[in-house]
Amino acid sequence: MSAAQSTAVPSTPDDIDPDLVAMHGAYTELRTIWDTQGGLSLAERKALLKALLKSVRTHKDAVAEAIDADFAGRSKHETLIAEVFIVVEALKHSRAHVSEWMRAEAREVSLPLQPASAKVITQPKGIVGVISPWNYPFQLALLPIIGAISAGNRVMLKQSEYTPRTAALVVKILAEALPSDVYRCVEGGPKVGAAFSALPFDHLVFTGSTSVGRKVMAAAAANLTPLTLELGGKSPGVLHSSFPVAQFAKRIVSGKLLNAGQTCIAPDYVLVPRNQVDAFVEATRAEVAQTYPTLADNPDYTAIVHDGQLRRLQGLLDDATEKGARVVDLAPAGEDLHAKGKLAPTLLLDVTDEMTVMQDEIFGPVLPVVPYDDVSEALAYINARPRPLALYYFDRSRRRAEDVLEKTWSGGVTINDVLLHISQESLPFGGIGPSGMGAYHGYRGYLEFSHEKAVFQQARFNTIGLFAPPYGRLVDRLLRVLLGA
Repeated sequence: MSAAQSTAVPSTPDDIDPDLVAMHGAYTELRTIWDTQGGLSLAERKALLKALLKSVRTHKDAVAEAIDADFAGRSKHETLIAEVFIVVEALKHSRAHVSEWMRAEAREVSLPLQPASAKVITQPKGIVGVISPWNYPFQLALLPIIGAISAGNRVMLKQSEYTPRTAALVVKILAEALPSDVYRCVEGGPKVGAAFSALPFDHLVFTGSTSVGRKVMAAAAANLTPLTLELGGKSPGVLHSSFPVAQFAKRIVSGKLLNAGQTCIAPDYVLVPRNQVDAFVEATRAEVAQTYPTLADNPDYTAIVHDGQLRRLQGLLDDATEKGARVVDLAPAGEDLHAKGKLAPTLLLDVTDEMTVMQDEIFGPVLPVVPYDDVSEALAYINARPRPLALYYFDRSRRRAEDVLEKTWSGGVTINDVLLHISQESLPFGGIGPSGMGAYHGYRGYLEFSHEKAVFQQARFNTIGLFAPPYGRLVDRLLRVLLGA
């Protein structure tokens, strides 16, 4: 994209939304900075990551308080573990490895072109746009920024309007750590989000629902903007009969009820051997009672982010009930939770494909249970549906687990536990098909936000002239050798 192309921004009428005016202005400023200053040096990248790490550590408790306020009840420990810790680890990992990531990589040169040399160098793409969601408003705003800065880019961030306190704190943290020529933050609702997607970024990261992801992709297509889409889908958990039911229930509950299920890689439904369904229900009931003896005033049990989401989840339950599902309320104390903006952990039995809960990502503490008779049947059930962001398989047999890895498709997998693959900076995080495209975290994120430039350097003395016209017998002989004729 040329400088002339890259600075082209849609015109804005005088009576337009002031947030849109501010967004276009921020983009123009940042594009001008990129066009005059280019990308970040190694020294700048390491200094910025260090400063950001210091600022995040300074404000860790404030982050927990802000998210607690935005959710009207979010566990402090959940925030520190699932948001702050992951961001701190990402900052430490990237700062420790960015020097080696930036080194040119020598590549093999084919025999006919030797003694030339070949290498791949990485360059920052330019301006990376980031649209972050409300469910993990700190982690999912900062992680793409860390990857983008590690790769030497400048960044523009649009945060969710549903978590305004956290968004304001992120702006403060960035302002403390980063100079203004590195980033811009913009505010606004869906109208700004749609316009943001249409800006001619050099790369765009969106985290959110599949339905909105389609709109983002369509908007970005006009500029041929490269995309990282982190979406979601219905991530299954599969129990093999060899694995202890109680342990399976414990780990599924831990992953499903983290953030009250408002997690893109939460187990969305479980596949359980038919003769173990009742045992799973009772084990889950016992695990919920032990982990959350009460729910309404329990600071460890997170609320649903806003009334609209709570109504949506209740609608899923009502639809499932009307179509024949059995609802198993797991609230141990029988409390009224709606006044607290919470929803009880709930199992759904006898579910069918006609139920909306089995079609849409749930994003809440509701877990359908699907019985199966044979593992091959369970895998066929998964593969007959859109490819999920995560898959969780529980089995004592390593051989069977490897077979499942080979025969199923998902963004990532954790064997005999849940969620943990996302916390490993050495692993790429991303979806496949409807659950997303592209990946980031660690080195994979560095590559995602870099252009890998192929470089071929001809040697002073070389044989390429032998292949030039006028063609004759020598070229014929060479071609017979090279083509194997």
